[in-house]
Amino acid sequence: MIPGGLSEAKPATPEIQEIANKVKPQLEEKTNKSYQEFTAEEYKSQVVAGVNYYIKIRVDDHSYVHIKVFEPLPGQNEDALELSGYQTGKSKEDELTAF
Repeated sequence: MIPGGLSEAKPATPEIQEIANKVKPQLEEKTNKSYQEFTAEEYKSQVVAGVNYYIKIRVDDHSYVHIKVFEPLPGQNEDALELSGYQTGKSKEDELTAF
């Protein structure tokens, strides 16, 4: 992977689902919605001064959101995952892109 560049899309792993679950309350607060379903399906990563994760989340049968989560480098408060962006109104076919 090129530093600063986005990786190829990969199927979400249990670790990615855990990251998504940890920032779910932040997303619900920002969108003023409660998501009953919140299933990570795929992701891309970007190495910066830590890692940005772009994650496609299924929130119901035909609705998706894309979230951007920043994970600091080890030793820099790695428990502080930050929802740094999101896009609602997405479909299964929408490609994850940097935002």
